[in-house]
Amino acid sequence: MSSGDLPLPFAERLGFFVADPQAVVDLRRYFGLGVPPGGMPFTGSRFEHLAGGGDRPEVADRFTAEDLVAVQTLSVTVPAPVALDILEGPLGAQLSGLLHAIPRDINMVDADVDVVTDGSPADQAWHLLRGQPDVGWVIAGKLLARKRPRLLPVYDRVVRCAVGRPPSFWLALHAALREDGAVLHHQLLELRQVAGVPETVSALRICDVTVWMGHRAEGHACPR
Repeated sequence: MSSGDLPLPFAERLGFFVADPQAVVDLRRYFGLGVPPGGMPFTGSRFEHLAGGGDRPEVADRFTAEDLVAVQTLSVTVPAPVALDILEGPLGAQLSGLLHAIPRDINMVDADVDVVTDGSPADQAWHLLRGQPDVGWVIAGKLLARKRPRLLPVYDRVVRCAVGRPPSFWLALHAALREDGAVLHHQLLELRQVAGVPETVSALRICDVTVWMGHRAEGHACPR
């Protein structure tokens, strides 16, 4: 039975993928752990770690060219005019001001809901990016996930197809991670350890990769 056949609430849909024994195999394959000679990890395995990460202190509150390359490892490209505005123009200055107001060293599960709620600096930054020509919600989310990987999740059409369309993915995920004494968060940490993925990869990213790989393997044709 596939996850798409199960009429599960949001948190249980996530739990379906996390509890699947295939998740360890998928994570190891994605991050290139134990691959045979000549095998290659997914390019997205470099998203967090490229050039030391987007949340390292000296660049945490501004977007860099490295961040724009990092999102390309997740199969999206920031349009050149927007990229230049982010790096050299007023858009970049606006985003830097908002990033400064978004906590850098906290996991989503430990953050107050106000950090990810509508109208928060993170939400404002998402809307600002989403409103740029040819950017949209997927690229906006991936850019912010690069800057705050422990707090803000990667979210794309495959994950949306897998877990449904809550009114706010951030709020739904925040609630799911904190439910029942943060059991899902601890499951993600355990999954990361069993798979041998470095601790520098956040629980949010473990969740994203697990769902993305699992749903992709099921062969769904996810709507755009």
